[in-house]
Amino acid sequence: MKNVSQRMAASLSLLGLALGIALAIQLGAVSITGADWLAVLTAHDDAPLKGSAYVLWNIRVPRALCAALIGAALGVSGALTQGLFRNPLADPGLLGVTSGAACAAALTIVVFAGMQLSIPIEWRIWVLPMASFLGAFAVCLTLDRVARWLIPGSIAGLLLTGIALNALAMAVMGLCTYLATDEQLRSLSFWTLGSVAGTNWSHAALLTVILAFALLRIQRLLNPLNALALGESTAGHLGINITQLRTEIILLVALLSGISIAWCGLIGFIGLIAPHIVRTWLGSNQKHVVPFSAVVGAGLLLLADTVARTIAIPAEIPVGIFTALLGAPFFLVLLNSARHKMI
Repeated sequence: MKNVSQRMAASLSLLGLALGIALAIQLGAVSITGADWLAVLTAHDDAPLKGSAYVLWNIRVPRALCAALIGAALGVSGALTQGLFRNPLADPGLLGVTSGAACAAALTIVVFAGMQLSIPIEWRIWVLPMASFLGAFAVCLTLDRVARWLIPGSIAGLLLTGIALNALAMAVMGLCTYLATDEQLRSLSFWTLGSVAGTNWSHAALLTVILAFALLRIQRLLNPLNALALGESTAGHLGINITQLRTEIILLVALLSGISIAWCGLIGFIGLIAPHIVRTWLGSNQKHVVPFSAVVGAGLLLLADTVARTIAIPAEIPVGIFTALLGAPFFLVLLNSARHKMI
């Protein structure tokens, strides 16, 4: 019976995600017809896609796929973070991923933009995403090394170190905001609000490869994560190498969250909400929480991006605003639930 309910949950969630992608592709300022779907079959160099067919295949489809992939990556990274800290209120921001990416983006926009570096035009669109990703990754590596040096083997120590690095990164970002020109400040503000606009097929392909690689690596960590839920000492007695597990999870969270933030800016609460929805639905077994968090996270970001694109046509509202509007009340509900459990 349990396997039947799990298969049903998998079928319903995948069906819902597929419908969400179809809806996201169909809705927008430009109407899409059946002929636009078939136009790709006859397109070639002498007769490239034009009009609504171009919008469909070069803007809508890759954007919907990227929104789903980024949401899936954020959902998985949130599930890993909550599994590591054994806390449903944890999210990747506790590890410094968000602040590290924001700090690197601020430095790139404010400091490196004024250096007049001779970067080829076709490479310039990759500079800010790569800087953001490297910033997130650098903070996570620093977190692991510093926590291992100060409080080796302690996950609580890891959390406290992450809070300290968060404060440091946000201080650097604040300094960059203070030094920025009006144009740089506008660019930085827009990036911090988050947006999936500007993604393309190459981004979708890269995100697919990274997400597939991460999920393959995560498969062998699910049993150790279940053991860790019993406590660090119990997991250690069961033969789990806590230090190695912690390092692997940090690197995977940095990879998934860092690459997501790099392409779309700061998008909050997806990593917090998705795993909690899955645990409420299917329980706390990480073999269910992690993969279903990918599906739920994909659906949540896809829904938020669709609303952001269509609620004020022809204008577009940054998607980070909608994830915050969705996530903030949900976070308060979680806090209220945790308060009642402690009473």
